Amino acid sequence: MIGGVTIGFDSAWAAAAAIPGWLSEGQARMLWDAVRRLPPGATVVEIGSHQGRSTVILGHAARAVGVRVVAIDAFVDGRLFGGARTRTRFEANIAAAGLTGVVELVVGYSTKLRRSWTRPIDLLYIDGKHDYWTYVDDLRWSVHLPPDGEILVHDCFSSIGVTVGTLVKVLAGARYSYVDRSRSLARFAVRRPALADRWRVVTQLPWFLGNVWLKVLLRLRLRPVAGWFGHHGPYDPF
Repeated sequence: MIGGVTIGFDSAWAAAAAIPGWLSEGQARMLWDAVRRLPPGATVVEIGSHQGRSTVILGHAARAVGVRVVAIDAFVDGRLFGGARTRTRFEANIAAAGLTGVVELVVGYSTKLRRSWTRPIDLLYIDGKHDYWTYVDDLRWSVHLPPDGEILVHDCFSSIGVTVGTLVKVLAGARYSYVDRSRSLARFAVRRPALADRWRVVTQLPWFLGNVWLKVLLRLRLRPVAGWFGHHGPYDPF
């Protein structure tokens, strides 16, 4: 065990839920379980950490099994991401959770860091920039995963760029197999997909199209209409 106090999922989620972000409890449980399946000494890479909501879940699960987490984020300036201020909040949240010795922060763009990365990875969590090109580039981090290694992708079947990337690289590709999802958090494995694996990707598309429709309603400021379809709140489906 890496130093510090080991806690269970409920306590970890209580700590993470206090941090602003878009990770749901079910998705947090999915991350938690993925880390707990790893052997001692393994490495988790998280691409896109923001204020640390998901990092806290990964970190507490990692400490329980003797795993390290590498959090990668460029902390871009701007209204959406917050730049240096967000980094300060991330570091404060990790420290408050007692995870400084478990989580290693690497500041930079994932697409640039990937080119010189040489360390093995045992679990990859992608929640970076959601355009097609960045997402498919982030998938290339999987060259450091072992066979059957897991990749978890947030905003899959929710973000258009990420979904298109999944259709190209997973549905039509030969390297990744779709396993399951919790809302928009999808799990893939590094193995050649069977026909059934590809079909499971296809069966997610109606849910994706429903999310696109909800986003259109939110952009048109038709939140009451979105409520008729079961979506409440100002944020996009996640």
